[in-house]
Amino acid sequence: MSEEAKTPSRYHQLIEKIFFDGYQKGITEIPFERKALKEAAAALKMALPDNLGDVIYSIRFRTPMPAKVLATQPKGREWIIELVGRAKYRFRLASANRVVPNPNLAVIRIPDNTPEIIGAYALDDEQALLAKVRYNRLIDIFLGLTTFSLQNHLRTSVKGVGQIEIDELYVGLDKYGCHYVIPVQAKGGRDQISTVQTAQDTAWCAQKYPNLRCRAISAQFVTSDQIALFELKIEGDQLKVVEERHYRLVPSREIDLNEIVAYRT
Repeated sequence: MSEEAKTPSRYHQLIEKIFFDGYQKGITEIPFERKALKEAAAALKMALPDNLGDVIYSIRFRTPMPAKVLATQPKGREWIIELVGRAKYRFRLASANRVVPNPNLAVIRIPDNTPEIIGAYALDDEQALLAKVRYNRLIDIFLGLTTFSLQNHLRTSVKGVGQIEIDELYVGLDKYGCHYVIPVQAKGGRDQISTVQTAQDTAWCAQKYPNLRCRAISAQFVTSDQIALFELKIEGDQLKVVEERHYRLVPSREIDLNEIVAYRT
């Protein structure tokens, strides 16, 4: 079996060990620290992964919780892992919700402005997705604002939470002069749109830019040339979709006059 095939199972074993070391029926939170991964690996007599952070990141954003952990979830609730300080985390029982692209949503075709050299050298799905969103000004089109990319892969911290990373941060303004801060999370491959990441991004924007209006966005590949954009908000512990649009990037020659007229109406 390849190392890639082994890794998810090893990650799950470590997370499962940490979870049940603190689990009791009826509890809704289980705090733990990153060093618990080392203790779990020693107890299970397994090699410790080189990147400890990736173990937790993978379970938070890419793969489901271990099956035995899922079996403890009450109906309508799910376990999530939250960052609550430097190298400190907690399992928390939250309302269950999944945001996935709606397969029945109409697709808007727009001319692809992505430089071909970007497509040739993009390193992974997330980087390719952020580049396509940026070069095709999809944030502007989606929100109806004029926006500018301020920074990507912004490592920063939120009071009471700890270190976070925002995939890309935009600032923008509307025709009335209102200024906006727009955190974007990019999801490619097996990554899932995250309640936790949206909450963290929104909290950081309120902390850093209290006078700007925050509009949290998630971008996800549906196919290599089709991108779903979501505007998200947190209500209580629920992730809500404010708006969703799908865009397909095509050569301009493939968009005819009839299609342009159809979009107008």
